[in-house]
Amino acid sequence: MNESSLRFDDLALFLLVAESASLTEAARRAAIPLPTLSRRMTALERHTGRALFLRGKAGYALSAEGRALAQEAAGLHEVARRVARWQDAARGPVPVRITAGFWTSRHIARHLPRPDPALWTPAFVPSNAALDLARREADIGIRNTPPDHPWLARQKMRRIRHAVYACTTQVTGFVALPRDADLPRSQRWLHDTHGDEIRCTASDPRLCLDLALAGFGCVVLPCFIGDGEPGLMRRTDPIPALDHEEWLVSHHEARHDPPIRAALDALRACLRDD
Repeated sequence: MNESSLRFDDLALFLLVAESASLTEAARRAAIPLPTLSRRMTALERHTGRALFLRGKAGYALSAEGRALAQEAAGLHEVARRVARWQDAARGPVPVRITAGFWTSRHIARHLPRPDPALWTPAFVPSNAALDLARREADIGIRNTPPDHPWLARQKMRRIRHAVYACTTQVTGFVALPRDADLPRSQRWLHDTHGDEIRCTASDPRLCLDLALAGFGCVVLPCFIGDGEPGLMRRTDPIPALDHEEWLVSHHEARHDPPIRAALDALRACLRDD
C-alpha cells in the first residue's frame, strides 16, 4: 500500500466515524448518505489493508489499528479548520461561534465591545444543543462548570449568584418555567423549594421576566440580570445553593487564531466581575 496516497477527505470522514462511534451520526454530521459513508470506510480499510473498525450492534468501535490511525490523523481537523479560516479571512470577518446560557447570552449581547469588522463577528448558537467544543461544533463556550477534556482551555471568570426579584414588595408567588428534565439549576431549585407557590409558568426565560415585570409573581434571576433591570427590586439575599463559577472555554489550539483570540478578549471584558 502507498500510504502517501490516502485521501484527506477519507481520513476526515474516518475521524468523524471514530469520534461519533456511530456511522449514522457521522453521516449526519458530514451531510452525506449513510450508504456512501459505509462504502468509503470499507474502501479505506481495503486501501490500507487493515481492519480499522470492530462492527457490531453497539456501533463502529475502533480496532487497535483504527485507534493508531486516529492518533496519527488527530491533527487533520485542526489543519482543515485553519485552512478554512485562512480562506474566510479574504472574504471578510470570520464568524466566531459562541454558546452560552440564555441570561449570559443576553448580557453579552448588551455589553460585548463592538468587534473589529475586519477580523471577526459573533455568531451565537443555541445553548440547548449538544455542542462539543472539542469537536469544533462551537468556538467558544461559557459554562457553569470547568471542562474535563484535555483539549479544552478554560479560564474562570466571575462568580454567579441568584436571588428572588419582583416589581414591588406586595407581589407574592412565583413565575417559573414548566417543570421538565431540562430545567436549569435555578428553576429546579425553585420547583423543589417553592413549588406550591408557583402561580404562573411560561415557556421561556424572557417571558418569565416579562410576567414578573407585569406583577404576576416573583422570579429567580442571576443577580447580574436582576440588579440591572429597572422595573425589578431584589427581594432576597443571594441564594447560596445556586452559587457557581462561570468558565470561558475554547479549544486550546484554536484560541491562538486571531479572530478567536479577539473574541475571547472581548468576552473577558464583558464577563468580568464588576
